[in-house]
Amino acid sequence: MPAIVCNTGPIIALSAIRKLNILKNLYDTVYLPSAVYNEIVTGEEHLREFYQFRDIDWFNILELQQPMDPLLSTVLDIGEASVIQLSREIGVMKILMDERKGRKIAREIYGLTVIGTARILVDAKKANLISSVKDLMYEMMDNGYWIHDNIIQAALKEVNEKD
Repeated sequence: MPAIVCNTGPIIALSAIRKLNILKNLYDTVYLPSAVYNEIVTGEEHLREFYQFRDIDWFNILELQQPMDPLLSTVLDIGEASVIQLSREIGVMKILMDERKGRKIAREIYGLTVIGTARILVDAKKANLISSVKDLMYEMMDNGYWIHDNIIQAALKEVNEKD
């Protein structure tokens, strides 16, 4: 199984539906830049409790070792920029990110493989880790996580679920 570097949004989305363990089952190593970790743990108190993030010991939280690429720091927020920078530093070419601008920069400028939360759910269904992509996507949306309808429809089509 491969390694992946994760951004804040997908971690929160998967936590909100109590399915963060999918990452542990799909990947040998899950990396978080310290900036992503800090975004999560310095959130409002009720969010820290809801996501139960502090109890997870299988994330590899790493500090960046090199100065941030100026392109990243000027056009992306610290979480997305750190994910791209860390993946380049440690040689992990696959990242988990939902934010459109960050995904485009990661793919087109840095040549990274970018997947989103919907892909994680599709892969989890194919690995028999979950029974329904549709139910979990709608649960994420009920918890305030936005997913474009085109993404939902493509994911459901791939796993032969009807909307």
